[in-house]
Amino acid sequence: MSATLQYSTKTLSLNTGAKIPQVGLGTWQSKNNDAYKSVVAALKDGYRHVDTAAIYGNEDQVGQAIRDSGVPREEIFVTTKLWCTQHHEPAKALDQSLKRLGLDYVDLYLMHWPVRLDPNYIKDGHILSCPTKEDGSRPVDITNWNFIKTWELMQELPKTNKVKAVGVSNFSINNLKDLLASPGNQLTPAANQVELHPLLPQNELIDFCKSKGIMIEAYSPLGSTNAPLLKEPVVLEIAKKNNVQPGHVVISWHAQRGYVVLPKSVNPDRIKTNREVFTLSDEDFEAINNISKEKGEKRVVNPDWYPFEAFK
Repeated sequence: MSATLQYSTKTLSLNTGAKIPQVGLGTWQSKNNDAYKSVVAALKDGYRHVDTAAIYGNEDQVGQAIRDSGVPREEIFVTTKLWCTQHHEPAKALDQSLKRLGLDYVDLYLMHWPVRLDPNYIKDGHILSCPTKEDGSRPVDITNWNFIKTWELMQELPKTNKVKAVGVSNFSINNLKDLLASPGNQLTPAANQVELHPLLPQNELIDFCKSKGIMIEAYSPLGSTNAPLLKEPVVLEIAKKNNVQPGHVVISWHAQRGYVVLPKSVNPDRIKTNREVFTLSDEDFEAINNISKEKGEKRVVNPDWYPFEAFK
C-alpha cells in the first residue's frame, strides 16, 4: 500500500503570534558554496523557512540566495543565531549578521548555546570562532557572565524592529527554568532549537516547552552527519510498507509530533523529499518511538563546555 505524500505547507504559531513554517531548511555544515545552492533550490521548491547561524559562516550565501530566488523577503521566515563569543553584545552581533545576510531584519534570533566564550582568547580577530586556551580547553566564562545576562540583553532586541522574535538553542529544562525564573526576565523565549530525532526524542523537554509556550525546533532530525536514522531497520521497514523513502518516514514522524523540523541537505532531490510528508499509522508512529527505548538514546552534538553543563 502506498502512502499519500503531500508537500508540507503547514505553519505553526510562535508565542508572539507569528507563523513559522513547520518544515524549514537547515544549513549547518554546508561547505563551499553549498549553502547558496541549497537555499536557492529550496526556495524554488516551495520552502519558506531557512535556518542559519553566525558561526556557520554562510550567512552571506543565505542572504544572496534569498535575493536571487525571486521570492519576496516577507514570504520567507529567516532564523540566525548569536555566537558564544558575543554574548555580551547581542545587539552588535545582530547588526553584523544582518549585514552579512544583506537583510533589514530576521524573523527569529536565537542564543546558539547557553555558554559565553571569553573573547579575550580570540586569535587574529576572528570573533566567529571557537577559541581555546593554551591547554586546548575552551575559555568558558562562568565567573563574570551567564546566559541570563545574555537573555536580558537579547529580550530588548525586538524593540529595534531588526528581529521579530528571540529565543534560545541547546537549552535544557533546568536552564530554561533558571532563565524564566530570573528577576530580569520579561520575555518567554519564542523557540528552543535542539538536537532531536528518534534516537534522542526529547519527550520531557518537548512537554516542558509546550507548557511554557516555547516552540521546539528539531535540528539534526535525521541523526546528524550521514543521516544514520535512514538506515535504521524499523525506518526501512516502514518505508517499504508505505512505498516511500526512509527520509519521508522520519520527517513525517517529526511533523506528526507537532514542532518545527529543520532537515539539512545540499542535494536538490533530497531537499524536495524532505518537505514531503504523510500520516503515519499509530502502529508505525509507535514503532519509531520505540527505537530509542530499544537502542538507547544517543546525543550526537555534545561539545565540551566544561565547567558548564549544557544538558544537566
